[in-house]
Amino acid sequence: MDNFLGMGMRRRLGSCLFIGTLVLDAGGAQAASDSAGKDIAIAMPIAAGGIALLHDWDWKGVEQLTFDVGTTVGTALLLKQVVHEERPDHSDSQSFPSDTAALAFAPAAFLWDRYGWQYGAPAYAAAAYVGWSRVDAKEHHWWDVVTSAGIAWSYSHFITHRWHNSALESDVYATPEGAYARLSYRW
Repeated sequence: MDNFLGMGMRRRLGSCLFIGTLVLDAGGAQAASDSAGKDIAIAMPIAAGGIALLHDWDWKGVEQLTFDVGTTVGTALLLKQVVHEERPDHSDSQSFPSDTAALAFAPAAFLWDRYGWQYGAPAYAAAAYVGWSRVDAKEHHWWDVVTSAGIAWSYSHFITHRWHNSALESDVYATPEGAYARLSYRW
């Protein structure tokens, strides 16, 4: 894949994939922003998985992303059952924390921790939009969203490892004391 797509091209494709998620259902009304926020939250793990695969079929990254998103959203859903906080629109007592924001912030944290700020910054911008849309729609309080972001950030720091391009390197060199050969594989 690296020969087919150069690193610059892969980054541009990954950015295009991600920016594509930002324009889903972009609307001006409160209901439209909430709908767009939900759509982006659903699309973010898919886009993050696509970005992982653009990095030389990084299946280890996909595995870490899946575990990261699963534990983050699972924790948010579990906390909803324990903490009964009323939503700002008074519809029910399932406000804390925001599982939709957790679904958006988990891939953002993963992308930052795995591939760096170039992927993480746009992902966090999209996740922040999702969080804003949830507060704007009066589905959650701001602290519900911040808590979900904190849960995602915490899990990602324990689960996600920095990506290194797998490479087989070899070297042969001579010194006055003798000849040396080196063979290393980085994964």
